[in-house]
Formats: sequence, C-alpha cells, structure tokens
Amino acid sequence: MRSEDRYLDIPTDDVELWRYMDFVKFVSLLEYNALFFPRADKLGDSFEGYWPISTEESKISPPDVATISTLFKALIPLTLISCWHEGAHESKAMWNLYSNETDGIAIRTDFGSLMDSFKTDYQWMPGRVKYIHYEEESWPVSGSYWRPFLHKRRNFEGEREVRIIIQEKPDKFPFDFTPLYDAGNHYKVDLSILVHQVIVAPRAKEWLLDLVQTVAARYNLKASVVRSALADNPKWA
Repeated sequence: MRSEDRYLDIPTDDVELWRYMDFVKFVSLLEYNALFFPRADKLGDSFEGYWPISTEESKISPPDVATISTLFKALIPLTLISCWHEGAHESKAMWNLYSNETDGIAIRTDFGSLMDSFKTDYQWMPGRVKYIHYEEESWPVSGSYWRPFLHKRRNFEGEREVRIIIQEKPDKFPFDFTPLYDAGNHYKVDLSILVHQVIVAPRAKEWLLDLVQTVAARYNLKASVVRSALADNPKWA
C-alpha cells in the first residue's frame, strides 16, 4: 500500500529510472521476481536516517530531543530501501559507482512502471532524495517517519536518487526494535511491467551479452537486452 506525504518530491510517471547491478543481482531479480531492499544501515552512508543538527537543536524542545533521536536511530535498521537513478540517458558515473564497465548490467524503466509493478501489502513510500547541508538546512519535524530517509548530504547530488522505502516498524507497545533481517528483504514485482530494457556494460565481452540474452529468454523476460550505448563509435569515424 502506497503512502503519501505532500512534503516529498514525487516524480511524474514518465520520469526515466535506472538500476545498476552485477550479473548475480540480475539473476536474483529474475529468479525471485522481486527487488531486494537492503537495510538503511547497510547502504554505506553514516547519515542515513539522521535528522539535521538544526532540527534537533532548534525545532524540538530539549526534553524531546533524546526521545526523537533514539526513536529514529532505532528505525534505521528497520528501514528498507530500493534505490534508483533518475536520468534520460545511462550514466557512466553510475556504471563505475554501482557496477562496472566490463560485467555490469542496468535495468531501464520509468517511475510509473516501477509503481505499477510493485506488489506488497506493506506500506511503502516513493520519492526523490533531496540533497541538503545537514549543518544549515532542515525539513518539517511533524508528519512522517519517512523524511530522514529521503534526504542526503549534497556530496551525493550526482546520484539523482529516487527511492522506495519500506519500514517494518513495530506497532505494539512495548516496542521491539530488533531488526527483522540481517541485510534486507525481497519484495515482489511484476517484471513484465517493471523492466523496459536490459543494458549490458559498455566494455563487456560478447559472451556476456549472449549470456544475459540467454538468461533473460530462459526466464521469459520480454524486454530487449542490448549493449550500452557508451560502447558506440561515432558513425562518421
């Protein structure tokens, strides 16, 4: 079930999205018909799930600072995130960051298809990541547990990230904040809706392109499998 938060920046359905991965993760996507959502504390950014210092110091009364900080720190390992790159074209920087140019794979889709393909009874929240200065900027305190996970430091602006967030948080008192998963969890998607195209890394060997095409056909994936456009030579050369 999709949640709403008017404060967040939600892309339009036609916004193109990319997911860069290695071959093993691609096969896992096909085998499970599911996207893997890693825990927020496994994403490699120590700021994941934290409020800016200005929020804690000036927008919350002192007795509540420790309470809200403790709550959100406890929610970090219970928050699961699927990360996508927004862009009209594939990105060389994203190949290097999340895959590589010799054996990586990218999935191309759009925001509407991602939303339509997602099948789960859990509450989930989509949105663009907003990039801020944590020492100078903030966001509204009230209204959402999702917001700290849809903000990152400006150092990450080049990622142009769109996320789907699921929080399997406790809803009964006394709260148990023990993480449910060691690394994350799979959530079902309809691949026939989600995957528009599969792109194989620009410097991949021909055998890898053939292998990805064979594997995609074996799993009845209808999307085309092509080599990255970054491998093209100028037509006038």
